[in-house]
Amino acid sequence: MSLQFRPARAEDVDAAIALIYSSGPAAFDYVFAGTPKGSAQDFLRKAFVSGSGQFGYRQHWVGEQEGQVVAAGTALSGEVNLRNMAVAAAQIIAFYGPRHCWQVLWRGLQLERIVLPPPKRTFYLAHLGVSSALTGQGIGSQLIDFLLQQGRATGFQTTALDVSAGNPHAQRLYERLGFVVQVERASHLPGIAAHRYLQRPL
Repeated sequence: MSLQFRPARAEDVDAAIALIYSSGPAAFDYVFAGTPKGSAQDFLRKAFVSGSGQFGYRQHWVGEQEGQVVAAGTALSGEVNLRNMAVAAAQIIAFYGPRHCWQVLWRGLQLERIVLPPPKRTFYLAHLGVSSALTGQGIGSQLIDFLLQQGRATGFQTTALDVSAGNPHAQRLYERLGFVVQVERASHLPGIAAHRYLQRPL
C-alpha cells in the first residue's frame, strides 16, 4: 500500500492533529491538559494552524491514500532547539494566558527530563502517527523511510527518536528499521512511562 507524501497544510488540521496526538497521548495530556483552557488537542490545533514552531503545519509532512491523510510526522534538527522552545513558549502563553501558562511550561520542563531535546546535527523524528484503521500495513515504515530520505538529502549522518516503554509495538518497528536503543530514562511523572532513546546512522 503505497502512500503519497507532501508537506502538511493548515487545512489538514483535523486529520493531522488526531495523528500527531496519537504519537504520544499520555505525554501531550501531561503537558497540555489539566487547565480550564481546553484539551491538549485544542492547543495542538491552534499551534498547527499557526504554522510556526515544532507543532506548526510547516514543520510536518503527511501521507495520503486516495486523497485521505492517513499518516503524519516531522523531523527536527537539534540545532533549532532554542528557536522551537521560544516559539512553543510564546504559543503556550498566548493560548493558556498568564494565569495557567506557568503550569504548562513547568510540566513541559519536567517532561524534557525524560524526553530530552535532540543533540545538534541529529535528524530527530517526532510526532509519528498512522491511522488506527491501517496499522500493520507498512504505513509506519513508509513514513519513516520518507523522513529518512529528507535527512539524507540535507546532509545529516545520524537520526534518532524516542519511544515510550509502554509502546513495544512501535519499538519493534523502529528496531526492524535499524534503530538501536541507546538509553532508557526512567519516569517519576504520573501517567508517563519510561522513554527509550534510539539512534541509527542515516
